[in-house]
Amino acid sequence: MTTIAELTLSTDEFALAETLQRLPEMEVRVESVVAEGPVRTTPLVWFSNVDPDAIDEALEDDPTVADYQQLLENTDDDEWFYRLQYGEDVGSVCCAVYSNGGTLLDAQVSEGQWTLRLLFPEREELSDAVSAIEEQGARVDVRRMVEAGQDEDLETTAALTEPQQEAIAEAYRQGYYDVPREISLEELANELNISHQALSERLRRANRVLASEQLDEPTGELATE
Repeated sequence: MTTIAELTLSTDEFALAETLQRLPEMEVRVESVVAEGPVRTTPLVWFSNVDPDAIDEALEDDPTVADYQQLLENTDDDEWFYRLQYGEDVGSVCCAVYSNGGTLLDAQVSEGQWTLRLLFPEREELSDAVSAIEEQGARVDVRRMVEAGQDEDLETTAALTEPQQEAIAEAYRQGYYDVPREISLEELANELNISHQALSERLRRANRVLASEQLDEPTGELATE
């Protein structure tokens, strides 16, 4: 079923990291993003509330930006429209969304994080996209998720996914939850043939979903892996 999700990523781990650090007062509004090939991503972006000369200087020094070009200038509202080309690392994160059927509906920056509003034809594609983003080394949280026909003001959660069930069951069997622990997180990750970070995230998400079910409260994030 068609799913709309709201994802957040830290600006330090995603696009325009150094530009936003250099120009914290700058406002960013993404008009659209086009994926050209497996890692080449070209967003169309409005910048405002900043000196235009400072934009070029910041973009020139930003390693997440491979190329940029100013296309339009709206002097009435002090806005500047740019075509950017993201670097390979950022492009790979974006293509993780597109290669799993995702469509960008909206993207904004606020308080040190990107908020992406995405549409997926199937809920499983959202889960696959989040897993693919995390494989790129970026931490992502699904803040809201609604399915077609639901009120977008509602937040929903999912039951444990198969990888989460496997991880938490193996952790229990191997004595990870015993006091003292019978196995370390690193050893358990080796047993499951996944990275230490991936296992930590998987257990954290699984434990949060289980806790929310016991308390009968929404977690505010989707169980994605």
